[in-house]
Amino acid sequence: MHELSVVEGMVHILTRTARENALKRIVAVRLKLGRLRGFDPRQIVLCFEMLSEGTRAQGARLEINVVPPRCHCRSCGRIWEPDGFLLTCPTCGENNAEIEGGRELYIENVEGEPGSG
Repeated sequence: MHELSVVEGMVHILTRTARENALKRIVAVRLKLGRLRGFDPRQIVLCFEMLSEGTRAQGARLEINVVPPRCHCRSCGRIWEPDGFLLTCPTCGENNAEIEGGRELYIENVEGEPGSG
C-alpha cells in the first residue's frame, strides 16, 4: 500500500504547517491527485484518518480532487483525455503524445483554526 507512505508525508507537512502558522488544528485539507499516480482515493482517506490521529490534523475533512490524464499531441496539437494507456492521438493517429496532466500529487489548500502555535 503505497498510499500509507504518501499520507505519512502529508500528515508531517500538515503538522509543520499548523505549527508554523499557529493553528490550533487543521479543519480541512484539499489534495490534488492525478489519476496516473495509481493511488486509490479511498485508501488515502483511510490512511489519513489513521495517521492523523493524535495530530493537529485529526478529524480534518480531506477533499481529494482527482485529476484525469491529459495528453497533448506534438504532431497536430490536439489535447485529449486518453482512455487507458493508449496514447495515440485520436485526430491524426500519431503516437507522439506528451502527458500534460494526471500526475499531480500535492496539497492544494489547508484550512485551520487559529490558536497557539
